Amino acid sequence: QVQLMELGGGTVQAGGSLTLSCKASGYIYGSGCMVWFRQGPGKEREVVAAIRSDGRTHYADSVKGRFTVSRENAENNLYLQMNSLKPEDTAMYYCAAGTPVACYTGPWPRIEYKYWGQGTQVTVSS
Repeated sequence: QVQLMELGGGTVQAGGSLTLSCKASGYIYGSGCMVWFRQGPGKEREVVAAIRSDGRTHYADSVKGRFTVSRENAENNLYLQMNSLKPEDTAMYYCAAGTPVACYTGPWPRIEYKYWGQGTQVTVSS
């Protein structure tokens, strides 16, 4: 059974930094991908950053140059380093993991994935 758990959310002032982590149990990253999503108040869920087992990464335009996605295979951890945070980054952040088909078929990253965490809240104050 695959379980994902996000950690590291909190409240930070604009311009500050936070690092989110996602611990995956029961999931073999080596053939798939992991994705960070967020959903702000009154907004639709959106892809923030993604990383695939072949090393390819993807970032939303709004976070390029500020956020960095990385993974630690040995511990099955996914990270999101967030710098220069802005109030508009305020959202619930979720990690998701995909099967090989979801990660390597069609456009990537997708919006829907099989495995999701419960989310962690990030609040950026101005």
